[in-house]
Amino acid sequence: MSEDETTQPMFGKVALIGLGLIGSSLSHVMRREGLAGCISGSARSEATLARAAELGLADEFSQDPAEAVRDADLVFLNVPVGAMGAVAERIAPALKKGAILTDVGSVKAAVIRDVSPHVPEGVHFIPGHPIAGTEQSGPDAGFPELFEDRWCILTPLEDTDPQALDRLSAFWRACGSNVEIMDPKHHDLVLGITSHLPHLIAYNIVATAADLEEVTESEVIKYSAGGFRDFTRLAASDPTMWRDVFLNNREAVLELLGRFSEDLSALQRAIRWGEGEKLFDLFSRARKIRREIIEAGQDTEAPNFGRK
Repeated sequence: MSEDETTQPMFGKVALIGLGLIGSSLSHVMRREGLAGCISGSARSEATLARAAELGLADEFSQDPAEAVRDADLVFLNVPVGAMGAVAERIAPALKKGAILTDVGSVKAAVIRDVSPHVPEGVHFIPGHPIAGTEQSGPDAGFPELFEDRWCILTPLEDTDPQALDRLSAFWRACGSNVEIMDPKHHDLVLGITSHLPHLIAYNIVATAADLEEVTESEVIKYSAGGFRDFTRLAASDPTMWRDVFLNNREAVLELLGRFSEDLSALQRAIRWGEGEKLFDLFSRARKIRREIIEAGQDTEAPNFGRK
């Protein structure tokens, strides 16, 4: 890479609408890699803006998202899926012609449905989803390594400008991500099984344990073994974000939940009738998937998945 390339930012001004885990991590990695000449930040809460300012997450701050996106070359919607449409409508008059508008939501068909009607002519709307995160939230949660060796899925529209897509892809690669182009509906099905359904199951298992009359809540906490403890990690995720995910990806989630229920019934029968070979085969297949995830570099072989 030449000296000019290292000193010239990829985008003159980047606006972050939402300064939680993803927004703050984007800020950190852009600072580290010199990807933006200026970072503008917006959040609904004055307390969040004040904390973001203390952390130096942006050069400019505004509670008004329209003000934050003014003159921005790249705009990120880092808000819950259910709020995307309203925010897009609010910022539309202030978006610069030629700007790239993207998002980080884990549902794509609904975001396209809600945001597209508000995108002005000349603005490049390219939905996206960095598959990276933790159960933490807020401006203190971010860190620059969040996206390293993770996948970022982009779901461009039929008339997406190829150069704009290339620029956004290059941005995510500069953040350390691998980039995949995918159809929005297929994205929602893939994420339904790899992310949404596991979170739904986690929320339900934790709630079931809490409601079990024969076991006290203190016992659930005191004797949490690795399995239940890892479910609580998923269940600690942002309730607003996940409420919106399930309501906006209901078709895929309900389809997968039906399939899961059928498989669970089969597992129940195998246990009832003592079909050890069936259980062993199922557990072996699941274990193989775990090994393949580690081999793909998407987790670690460390005990307890490397979590303390």
